[in-house]
Amino acid sequence: MTTHNEAQACDAIIIGGGPAGSCAGAILAEYGHRTLILEREKFPRFHIGESLIPFTFHPLERIGMIPKMRASAFVKKYSVTFVQPDGRRSQPFYFFTRYDRETVAQTWQVLRSEFDQMLLDNAREKGAEVREETTVKRLLMDGDRVVGVEATDKSGRTYEVRAPITLDCSGKEAFTSNRNGWRMNDPYLNKIAVWTYYKDSKRGVGIDEGDTTVAYVPDKGWFWHIPQHNGMTSVGVVAEGKYLTRGGVKDLKAIFHREVEENLWIKDRLSVGRSTGDYYILSEYSRHSRYGAAPGLVLVGDAFAFLDPVFSSGVMLALKSGHLVGETIHAGLLAGDLSPARFATYCASMRQGVENMRKLVYAFYDPAFSFREVIQRYPDAAGEITDCLSGDVNKDFSQLWRRFREFVPLPDDLPYGEPLDSAVSRGV
Repeated sequence: MTTHNEAQACDAIIIGGGPAGSCAGAILAEYGHRTLILEREKFPRFHIGESLIPFTFHPLERIGMIPKMRASAFVKKYSVTFVQPDGRRSQPFYFFTRYDRETVAQTWQVLRSEFDQMLLDNAREKGAEVREETTVKRLLMDGDRVVGVEATDKSGRTYEVRAPITLDCSGKEAFTSNRNGWRMNDPYLNKIAVWTYYKDSKRGVGIDEGDTTVAYVPDKGWFWHIPQHNGMTSVGVVAEGKYLTRGGVKDLKAIFHREVEENLWIKDRLSVGRSTGDYYILSEYSRHSRYGAAPGLVLVGDAFAFLDPVFSSGVMLALKSGHLVGETIHAGLLAGDLSPARFATYCASMRQGVENMRKLVYAFYDPAFSFREVIQRYPDAAGEITDCLSGDVNKDFSQLWRRFREFVPLPDDLPYGEPLDSAVSRGV
């Protein structure tokens, strides 16, 4: 296959047009930088991960998306609720107990095909060039520095394009980590999800219509229940694979409906309405990149790290990282410095957020842990728990984690995510 060389016509190449890539692309293009987004698929496209948490507000506001979100049909979300297998339901954790009800505390349940299309179109409106149905084949190297990519378009034409910085926003594909051997699985968080969509099933009313519900099943598995617009609801179960396939059951529909019987609240919610008939599976949830940046390269969103989705942190972390890295690259382009060290603060900030949310996830999966028991002993802990659930993850939660450790062990921070040059210089 012939490879065509293109003149260096851009300041930044972005691999992937999901939330991380679209956010970073919108910021860079708005600043006037020549920005190219290469997206493998044709939008709109299906994607899981529909529930936004409050701290998506700031990056969405930064890229001008809030008026578009308010004008959309997406269901408004104000809270998250936890339900025991016997149907006992906690009081909702309302975000407006901590944040302004009209801004941060009100978020949305989205259909990702529509939401991601809105984000990608927004990047286009800001001036980014978007090439869909274009697959990045490899990174172009000059010594140890990434200087661009080789890509193939839908016609089969392969070409090279170069830029001083390449952003890996490839999502769960984890383009760089998988090719460079940087992908590190989490020591414990390796779950499987099986999910489907229901039309016209039961949901809350008024302010609780858009409530995200986490409904437990045995062995610390759980259902998500996410009401969407047009009467649709996303419902899925997450647990260890050996639990979901117990008795040799492998059929996705059979797995799903067997688990529905394990939670009375979910069973009641799905007792009316109808399934769309399609069932999906996703495994190997939690993973991290050994490095967060390298010469000419920075990892963003799920390509940097992806956590178990129990607290719906994925889109928030993707948008947050896109926002931070967009501003960091803008400053670097102005200064003529895009060395890995330029991204040290970005990488440290993202790791802090990931580690704080990761501790919350680990506690959730421990059979000895209960939010209710923590709050009974420390009533003021409810506020910090709500903060973390809301995505306010870059703050000092050391007191909260000390309190959690009175009930369950929590993991140490993983030594991942630094810029490659910084880690190597320290012998890591």
